[in-house]
Amino acid sequence: MTLIKSISGIRGTIGGKPGEGLTPIDVVKFTAAFGKILLRNTGNKKIVVGRDARLSGEMVSNLVVGALQSIGADVVNLGLSTTPTVEIAVPLEQAAGGIILTASHNPGQWNALKLLNSLGEFISDAEGKEVLALGESLDFDFAEVGSLGTEVHDESYLQKHIDAVLALPIVDREAIRSANFKIAVDAVNSTGGIFIPALLEALGVETVYKIHCTPNGHFPHNPEPLKEHLTDLSEAVLANGADLGIAVDPDVDRLVFMMEDGELFGEEYTLVAVADYILGQTKGNTVSNLSSTRALRDVTQQHGGEYFAAAVGEVNVVTKMKEVNAVIGGEGNGGVIYPESHYGRDALVGVAIFLSHLAKLGKKASAYRAALPQYFMSKNKITLTPELDIDDLLRKMEDKYKNENYSTIDGLKIDFENEWVHLRKSNTEPIIRIYSEGPTQEAAEAIAQRIIEEIETIIK
Repeated sequence: MTLIKSISGIRGTIGGKPGEGLTPIDVVKFTAAFGKILLRNTGNKKIVVGRDARLSGEMVSNLVVGALQSIGADVVNLGLSTTPTVEIAVPLEQAAGGIILTASHNPGQWNALKLLNSLGEFISDAEGKEVLALGESLDFDFAEVGSLGTEVHDESYLQKHIDAVLALPIVDREAIRSANFKIAVDAVNSTGGIFIPALLEALGVETVYKIHCTPNGHFPHNPEPLKEHLTDLSEAVLANGADLGIAVDPDVDRLVFMMEDGELFGEEYTLVAVADYILGQTKGNTVSNLSSTRALRDVTQQHGGEYFAAAVGEVNVVTKMKEVNAVIGGEGNGGVIYPESHYGRDALVGVAIFLSHLAKLGKKASAYRAALPQYFMSKNKITLTPELDIDDLLRKMEDKYKNENYSTIDGLKIDFENEWVHLRKSNTEPIIRIYSEGPTQEAAEAIAQRIIEEIETIIK
């Protein structure tokens, strides 16, 4: 059993003992603590809740709603929803904050509480630590019977979210409709199976092949939208002669495309392609995290903008985007953040912008991909043992490469002339991630293997 409390929320496996997994006791105490802080800081009792379709979702939702009512909060329950939909709903509802019940790309035994402020954006690291401290101390009172909160169900936000996407000036519905796209969708049997086909229909896409789009929480494959997990989508694209395949994770904030030849466009290149289109119409800066491809930097510079890197984590990317007034940003895991919509990764926004771009280009997805800057990434990880001092390990690696161009704002990133390597402890799993990129796949894998061997030598 695992319980991880970090900037990415309170995430864990369902079951086990309190404090060792995401048990009902853990759900209730941290939910109540977060609600108490919102009520105290804002004086606003309204809190929005939504969930993905994973099997534990209804149970966790019942606990969360009950815990919020027990402290006197009034809940707007969106039911089956997406992370970006809840982010949009919080300010529209003029709520104090929101809670999204999803473990993102983690397998089905996981769930999590993702916490939003009144802007519909993830709370800061400092605010998160305050929630954790209050939840552990339980130093607060619950409401008496006459002051219990209420619950209302609101299923209107599917349409509200789609309407908001269609209203973006950058989205060209007519171009998409005229392109007559045929698109296959793999939503891993979560809420993307509701939202993505509905969006495509609203955009004028008449031919949609749905696979794994029943939101029953039975994930047919590992829910992280990586190439090795998307063989069914590749087969559906090829079998139907589709122009494109779309895959999302269970909470619909990560987006990847499958090209017409059954190959992935590349999760790193979702943001690059969207930025290419945005920057072609709106000059400005871009931001991605340190583990993302150099291709975004290249495309940004081609359009006369400036690229900036942020620490990994959506809240860090958003903070940097606001600081440099970025017109587009996100993460290389298929996360698109378009400030004209809202400051959150949003697969619906990404789909609409990408289709607008592809329709206007009049190219096959594979031809467009070949025209973008070419980089290749290798993603590796080392499982952490309790006795391993990760900070000491990173210090030793930093000393080893002190004469190279490096950054320590988030773990350790070493920028070589033609490759880079980023080492960091995961916020969501007990592992150290080792991302590398180079001009060829062989180069990316070679530099990663060299670093892994050096780490193993230090550990031994």
